Amino acid sequence: MNLLAVAIWIAVFLSSVLLMVRLRGARSAPAGPPPVLHDLSEAAFLVGGPGTVVDAALVSMLGDGRLVAGGPGIVQVRPGARAVDPAERAVLQAHRAAPSGWLYQVRYGAMCDPAVQEIGGALADRGLITPPGSGLRRVRRHGLIQAVVCALLLFPVSLVLTVVALTLDSGSGVPFIGKVAVVLVGGIVVGLVCAARAKNRVTKAGARALRAIRSAHLNDRTPHVQTALFGLRGLRDPYLRQQLVPAVRGTRLAAAQSHTRSTRSHSTDSSSQWSGAEVLPIVWCAGSDGGGGGSSCGSGSGCGSSGGGSGCGGSSGSGCGGSSGSSCGSSSSSSCGSSSSCGSSPSSSCGSSS
Repeated sequence: MNLLAVAIWIAVFLSSVLLMVRLRGARSAPAGPPPVLHDLSEAAFLVGGPGTVVDAALVSMLGDGRLVAGGPGIVQVRPGARAVDPAERAVLQAHRAAPSGWLYQVRYGAMCDPAVQEIGGALADRGLITPPGSGLRRVRRHGLIQAVVCALLLFPVSLVLTVVALTLDSGSGVPFIGKVAVVLVGGIVVGLVCAARAKNRVTKAGARALRAIRSAHLNDRTPHVQTALFGLRGLRDPYLRQQLVPAVRGTRLAAAQSHTRSTRSHSTDSSSQWSGAEVLPIVWCAGSDGGGGGSSCGSGSGCGSSGGGSGCGGSSGSGCGGSSGSSCGSSSSSSCGSSSSCGSSPSSSCGSSS
């Protein structure tokens, strides 16, 4: 029993050290002067990836009337409406490619736009966010496996071995569970903490830059500014929330529909009405700092829900010019450079599946 206890101590200790080293290596940032965020779109990408970037643009355009609600979940562009930044241009382009005007389709299409995706590439180049393929997904899996194995060793296995040892030996020695409880509890804590940190793609430098830009806009309560800085949790306007919250949930549907079209296109090997650029998956997904308000990766923004080709489940490709940094960063692989309008994936079936 003593040898088994020693083996468990050594195994858990080595696994924990390896886990922390891998996490540190995956989240390391290049040395240099403290980076800063250039605009609110970059802040939004750190908060919740491409989803939050597009949400802030939608809030701005709905708020000043350039976009108007044409029905439940449907938006129309007011004639003569103009975009003032790349994210808004992506929204207008996605709306043109979605004849039905469903807001969740427009949102997904704008998220896939190269101009939005490339924000993640710029942030990754400056060390503010970790790109897909940096090993964070493997680190998270390692942490979760370690926590589960330690928990199983602590309760069922150790308890059984303790009872057996006490039955065979009536001595007053330390029970087996007492010999390994400390290291197993420590292994569970280290595994869960490292897994949680690996889920967040924002680096320490990115977190500092985000805090700085939030401080600079501390007294600015403009809806689109609050959305960019805190995600939809910062949006207080009930009308805008009524429009956007269902669209965030519907983005998963748009991603799934895009993946279905892509699969059908490949299986039939024919040129359909959907071009390859229109069904490319979202590449980037920035880990939310907790302020994604539903638009952060994996929490209903269409990232992390659909695997393979449409969502952002666990991206490997860091294409898009390094582009990826947001709501869909954990997506699968594909280079965004060619995805001129991944979100221009309007689907006639979408309209009926609201």
